Amino acid sequence: MMGEGRKKLFTRLLKIRCEYTEIYLLEIPSFFFFLGQCFPHHYTNLDNVAKSLAQDPLCQPLPVLWPGVFGPASSPCGSDRIEMGNLQIKEEKVKADTNGVIKTSATAEKTDDEEKEDRAAQSLLNKLIRSNLVDNTNQVEVLQRDPNSPLYSVKSFEELRLKPQLLQGVYAMGFNRPSKIQENALPMMLAEPPQNLIAQSQSGTGKTAAFVLAMLSRVQPAERYPQCLCLSPTYELALQTGKVIEQMGKFHPELKLAYAVRGNKLERGQKISEHIVIGTPGTVLDWCAKLKFIDPKKIKVFVLDEADVMIATQGHQDQSIRIQRMLPRNCQMLLFSATFEDSVWKFAQKVVPDPNIIKLKREEETLDTIKQYYVLCNNRDEKFQALCNLYGAITIAQAMIFCHTRKTASWLAAELSKEGHQVALLSGEMMVEQRAAVIERFREGKEKVLVTTNVCARGIDVEQVSVVINFDLPVDKDGNPDNETYLHRIGRTGRFGKRGLAVNMVDSKHSMNILNRIQEHFNKKIERLDTDDLDEIEKIAN
Repeated sequence: MMGEGRKKLFTRLLKIRCEYTEIYLLEIPSFFFFLGQCFPHHYTNLDNVAKSLAQDPLCQPLPVLWPGVFGPASSPCGSDRIEMGNLQIKEEKVKADTNGVIKTSATAEKTDDEEKEDRAAQSLLNKLIRSNLVDNTNQVEVLQRDPNSPLYSVKSFEELRLKPQLLQGVYAMGFNRPSKIQENALPMMLAEPPQNLIAQSQSGTGKTAAFVLAMLSRVQPAERYPQCLCLSPTYELALQTGKVIEQMGKFHPELKLAYAVRGNKLERGQKISEHIVIGTPGTVLDWCAKLKFIDPKKIKVFVLDEADVMIATQGHQDQSIRIQRMLPRNCQMLLFSATFEDSVWKFAQKVVPDPNIIKLKREEETLDTIKQYYVLCNNRDEKFQALCNLYGAITIAQAMIFCHTRKTASWLAAELSKEGHQVALLSGEMMVEQRAAVIERFREGKEKVLVTTNVCARGIDVEQVSVVINFDLPVDKDGNPDNETYLHRIGRTGRFGKRGLAVNMVDSKHSMNILNRIQEHFNKKIERLDTDDLDEIEKIAN
């Protein structure tokens, strides 16, 4: 039976969630994850937690006991005890009208500046919405440390001669054959003697499963100390990796996982016995150097995931380098990054000595499958009317509309809803789980129009999107054309070999100048479209 304290806590949390409040969290992975775990068979002391919250519900420590990592599937944390940090809940009503438009009131902390895409949040979002491997057409370029050694690739997991329990775990996860990056990376990662690797890989390519397989293959279960160390830039991303370890290792119940995260308090001088440790750089550094929970000289495999996100986070780069310098020379170093900018390269070379390198050879990005137009307007209302004229003249399966600010996006979503459109709103002020739910509904066709800021500009594929509209042209912080964002935006249509339509709204001399510079950059003429001429609109749909 649920205790009275637990009932009060659960009722409060459920009430908060049902009212679409916005939750701000410190040091815990997800409010919704916590809510989903508030049942008595998972914890031993939630009554005490409830009593603490009853005294000061906005700022009380939440000590929570977790079951073993390879226990129930609903309990993804592997260390024996995790003491959560302070929970701060800021209740801001987020209303949803009958057409699915989410409307939020602006908070004092938020501005209407152009969305700055949070790399960590975007990475987590991609992981949440990509439950299956994407069909990546990019070719893989392999640069071997020793160019004279034979280059191996595999077409099946059986060729890797994995332990039966691991092979069973791989198939249980739904991997029937290796992805393109796995074909080349796995033979390197599983080779004897171990080889170092720097790999470019994005969400959905199977890279997490690849390095998890490498870690699990190296672990000796009889040796009760940390043997593999994985750094993630955030606690949420660490949990996603932990989930993959759980799934792949579920037929290997003797393997144990610990989370090196802020708030996971152990006794000073205590040594942990888990085989794999996942954590954020600051806490891992403390566990290795100051608290001595981990003996870094015994680490066999070191994985640095999301390197491009890591270097965008203050302090993480230096902390990661300090951790790497504590490891033995024969430790296998594996680094993964979605991009290979100069800053990432410099960081990778400091962390991974003598690496093999896997790059994605991107097919030349082309706009040939996308018809581009611009519409001249005088103000926001005229832009909205032009949008309505488009919808009145042609059949649009699904559309994505990009705005410069959250305020404009909220206004536009509300106006479109009044016109009877099924509209969803996506912006950076929403929690990652909320964003994932909105995108999934749009992908399933439950909403036909997605109004968004740059938070949705990249990495999200919806096959039915036939039209992309730049309600506001993308500019950088200095007011210059953001050509990369423009490409990512209109690239949401014309995918999978289909023809797409992109319409740009121009409402000033400045925005006309921006459009002209975009045309020059891509060497592609953008034709003018008169949305008052229905015949002209109908022609562009053919």
